[in-house]
Parts: sequence; structure tokens; C-alpha cells
Amino acid sequence: MALRSFTSPASFAKTHKQIQPNKALPLFSISFSTPKCHAYTIKNPTTSLKAKPNFQLEDVIESQQFDRDLLNGIFEVAQEMEAIEKDVSSPGSNMLKGYLMATLFYEPSTRTRLSFESAMKRLGGEVLTTENAREFSSAAKGETLEDTIRTVEGYSDIIVLRHFESGAAKRAAATAKIPVINAGDGPGQHPTQALLDVYTIKREIGRLNGIKLGLVGDLANGRTVRSLAYLIAMYPDIKIYFVSPDVVKMKDDIKDYLTKSGVEWEESSDLLEVASKCDVVYQTRIQKERFGERIDLYEAARGKYIVDKKVLEVMQKHAVVMHPLPRLDEITVEVDDDPRAAYFRQAKNGLYIRMALLKLLLLGW
Repeated sequence: MALRSFTSPASFAKTHKQIQPNKALPLFSISFSTPKCHAYTIKNPTTSLKAKPNFQLEDVIESQQFDRDLLNGIFEVAQEMEAIEKDVSSPGSNMLKGYLMATLFYEPSTRTRLSFESAMKRLGGEVLTTENAREFSSAAKGETLEDTIRTVEGYSDIIVLRHFESGAAKRAAATAKIPVINAGDGPGQHPTQALLDVYTIKREIGRLNGIKLGLVGDLANGRTVRSLAYLIAMYPDIKIYFVSPDVVKMKDDIKDYLTKSGVEWEESSDLLEVASKCDVVYQTRIQKERFGERIDLYEAARGKYIVDKKVLEVMQKHAVVMHPLPRLDEITVEVDDDPRAAYFRQAKNGLYIRMALLKLLLLGW
């Protein structure tokens, strides 16, 4: 297995706090022909995942930083975290005792923020949090993101950041000397959501190879579908269907990436036809907050594609409906009782994935 790295303007390595400093892994970064940074190292390339390889995650910024071996390793740790969550007396429930996580959320969040905070507490750590940091932090006074990060890293061991600007997480990671997790950066990416989505697909469908995936709704502004497209493209025999109103079609950068990665994709205006073919129907809401003053465009897009009983009737028995939540009217409540409605199980899986990431970022493998 080769060294992999993040895409970023600079090349550097971080030193992170370890429970056992004398056993901390050496970190290094190298330069490629294109700018790279935040490398994770592989001490012994021949070591199997089950033997807990010496990958070193430094930050979680974008889906492209992962490969299939690393994903498999993260998913194995997530299963371990599920066992810990179900047994509060487990020794593992105190593995992050003495660690502090800072959550900086410049945009609203329920599931992401609470699941990260729950993940930290279930592993014995503590949380420093600010909600609506855009208004109720020094950002309202004009403080730069970089200055905020430099300050907060003095109080904590890891930072979880949600920001309204695409690329903000990369800026934060380039500034911080402690791990940074991207919890969503505007219309950019949401890599931890993509991780939990792929983990959910694996658990619900039983495989990740040969998946037919329908992405529905706001594909232009949806950071969740962008991150998921990058991640699922790492598996063979994938086909992706894009179903969206014209004003929020999937952007060309994702289409070009899929084409270059050998992933088959097509656009469709027929949700019923797509749903009949797919293993996963991944619905998203039309994001009013991304339309600015163009409310007319929002109203034109809203309600065009809805998952309801008609969609369930054409779906295959093994297929599932997923949604990153929150939903508005794009999935009717009558769908909730169908066993193929996986979105609340999907949200719960987010806890296990985020527990795994906190463990790996702070303690290693």
C-alpha cells in the first residue's frame, strides 16, 4: 500500500497528543508533482488491517484522502465502537479520558454536532462547544478563522469545524497543530457524513461492490452527495443516477471525477424508473439557504421529487432509502414504517463512525 495524502496548498506534518507518547508514531510528509499535505504514514506496508496497521490519520478534510483499505479499517473500528456504546461498563468507554474536543459550528446542526459530542463523551472525553459561532463568537467581531483556530487549539486536543465557506476546513487544518475534522464546509464537502453513508450501505445491502445508487434532490449544493460520490467511486462496478431539478443539477467537477475514475453515471428526470433499478435511493432536501434571494428558484425546485409509497412500490425488496437529514417534505412520513427506510439507522451509524474517528485521530490504531 502506498502513501496517500490530502490535497492542500501546503506540505507539512503535525504532531498530535498521544496517550503513550513513547509509542507515538513518526509522522512525515512528502511532496508530489501536485501540491499535497497531511500525509498519513504506513510503517509496515505488509501489515494486514486485522493486525491494526500503523496508518496515522492527521485530519479528516475530504473524501479523496481515503482509500478502500483505510475505509475497511475505519469500519472495523466503528464496529468495535458499537460494542462499546452498548456496554457502558466496557474499559474502552474511558479511552479518551483527559481529552477535550472543541466543536466550532458556524452553521446550524443537530445530528452532526450532537453525534460528535455524544461520541466524545461515550469514550470518556469532554467537550467544549459553541453553537452558531457565526453570531456568538469573535467571528462576529471580525476575527479570522485562522486566529480562532490558533486560539481554540490552545484549549483542546481536537477541533470539529462546520463552516459556511467551502474550503474553510482546509484552511483550519493548515493552521492547526492538532487534528481538525471537517463537519461540513458550505457547499464543499462533508466527509464524515460520507463515511457513515458508505458504512450504512455496507451494513444494509451487505456489500459495496456493484452498487447502483440514485442521488436525488439538491445535487448542486449538497455537500453530502458530493462527498458520497467521491467515496463510493472507490469501489468497482458502481453506477450512479442523478435525479434533480434543472436548477440544482450535479456540478461538472463531480461528473468529470466519476468519468475519470471509470464510474458509470447518467442523469434522469424519472425518479420511479431510477428507484426501480437502484440498491440505494439517497434523497436530499432542496436547500433554501443556498439560494440567497432567488426564492423563485427554490420554490420551482422544491417538491419536484418526493419519495413516497409510489416509489416504495417500484423499489426492490433489498433496496433502501437513505437521507442525511433533516428532511422537509421530500420523504413522506408514510415511508418511515417501511423496513427499507434506513435514514434513522443511518443517523445512528454516524455515532459509531465518529467515535472511531476520534479514537483513531487521538490514539491511533
